[in-house]
Amino acid sequence: MPAHGPAETHGAAAEGGGIAERLRDLAHLPRDIAFARLGYGLKRPIFSLPIYHYSLGGVSATALEVVPTDPWPGNAEHGAEIADGAFTLAGQRLNQPSPRWAPAGARPEWLAELHGFAWLRDLRAGTGDNARRAARELTGDWLDRHGAWTAPAWDPLITGRRLANWLGCYEFFAASADLHFRHRLLDGIAHQARHLSRVLPAGLAGADLIAAVKGLIYAGVCLPGGETWRARGLAILKREIPRQVLADGGHAERCPSRHLAVLRDLIDLRAALHKGKPHADGTPIELHDAIDSMAPVLRMFQHGDRGLALFNGSNEEDGLQVDMVLQRAGNRRRALNSAPESGFQCMRAGRTAVIVDTGDPPPPGLDAHAHAGTFALEVSVGRERLIVNCGARVGDPAWQWAQRASAAHSTLVLNDTNSSTLAPGHGIGRRSRVLYCRREGADNGIWLDMSQNGYEPAFGVIHRRRLYLNPDGTDLRGEDRLETRGRGRARGGTFALRFHLHPEVQASLARGGDSVLLRLPKGGGWQLRTAGAAADLEQSIYLGRGGEIRRSRQIVFSGETGADGVKVKWALRRIERKRA
Repeated sequence: MPAHGPAETHGAAAEGGGIAERLRDLAHLPRDIAFARLGYGLKRPIFSLPIYHYSLGGVSATALEVVPTDPWPGNAEHGAEIADGAFTLAGQRLNQPSPRWAPAGARPEWLAELHGFAWLRDLRAGTGDNARRAARELTGDWLDRHGAWTAPAWDPLITGRRLANWLGCYEFFAASADLHFRHRLLDGIAHQARHLSRVLPAGLAGADLIAAVKGLIYAGVCLPGGETWRARGLAILKREIPRQVLADGGHAERCPSRHLAVLRDLIDLRAALHKGKPHADGTPIELHDAIDSMAPVLRMFQHGDRGLALFNGSNEEDGLQVDMVLQRAGNRRRALNSAPESGFQCMRAGRTAVIVDTGDPPPPGLDAHAHAGTFALEVSVGRERLIVNCGARVGDPAWQWAQRASAAHSTLVLNDTNSSTLAPGHGIGRRSRVLYCRREGADNGIWLDMSQNGYEPAFGVIHRRRLYLNPDGTDLRGEDRLETRGRGRARGGTFALRFHLHPEVQASLARGGDSVLLRLPKGGGWQLRTAGAAADLEQSIYLGRGGEIRRSRQIVFSGETGADGVKVKWALRRIERKRA
């Protein structure tokens, strides 16, 4: 896995934060999102004025009308560390941060998680009065220092998450607190909800907008007099669901982790609205339909270990929590095998699962986490992952470019160039387009045939990938072609067909150098052979588990392209154990 994509690192631009860069980022966005983001930015100086804080008013309440249920488990070990003053957030650990809410050296993603208060679940998991006292002390200190608007604490996304987490964990840390603390907390929630109602959507899009709206609706359902906030949040939600949830149930950002987050938020909203007082508009039918359609796609993203595939910034996530989301969704439909609108295909046979990215990058405005991984595939056998993508270390700028490059994915790369250009604003510039994707399934196996044009502008070739999985899942065959269209001629170069291996897979070059022997942790043996390329083993990195950086290896089939392109055939076959 190279340190960067091809001469697309834009190092100076990525490090800057000036007006020119911000304008360039806005120009990349759809007009409605760009204007909303610009408008929010222009209003920000007003928010810090004392008169603005007074205009937010408050709700004089000491108890909630509705206490929402938050069943999601936390991490007791992390909770004990937080009670002792150590915060591990967004892959960064800070001990006794000082000042607590804006410590030196904290990355923006760390600050976002700190001010978002999702870590209350970790304190709750620890149980006991010590954890409850720590939660109250930290929340009270935040109210003392950030009760009026400050940046980034009152960022719309962070504010929405904080409201949902405070209200979701209310029973744990606030319900039994003294009257003064409860009044301060609910007054602070009311101030933030009124602000959120005024500024949303504030240029947010995708999963982030759903998360912010969730906090607003929670406040509207739970606090006395919150009907206006509830109505405002539901109006945004009804508009966003058709935009974000595609016809096959996939989320428009095309990231399994973001899909999981949106589905979980929608499930929480359904439960809160059902628990709240009856209203004329009830629970939107769009909400029920979205949950029903998203659940089978989430199942499609699961490998045998119950964790998620690694596409477009996704991590494995906790398999038990993924199953918990599916259980709460209440949908028992089987996993999809084909999600053409979302751009994913899954081939399952025997104990083998092959998940393939067969779609275009997400559209502008929803591509902040997108990777240049067109036609990347992952393979698992039973509960063990065999071939993977490198995954993502979310929020770590050191990995921002490398993890999104085509070379970080199990696909073909031409001239060390990304199939889609990675834009400075962390979106996608020039986009690869999938020309077609055809699937055939019969008693003799499953076929996929697909083609994309990401390399055509620079090199005059299209990438065609064909896959076949036999009925018992012991034989996966592939053919990758770089071919010209019409009378054109390919501009020569070097190709690399990459297969990143899970860190627990052992690999060794076989005698003759045209194949690699693979051994899974539980002893299963596989062989990956090639025709038309030289085989080699290289170092790789696995970022699939949040907060971890693990060394791994990758198989690379490489060679030179000619005037007519190149064709590489390969086969991944299970090795039968020899009987004594």
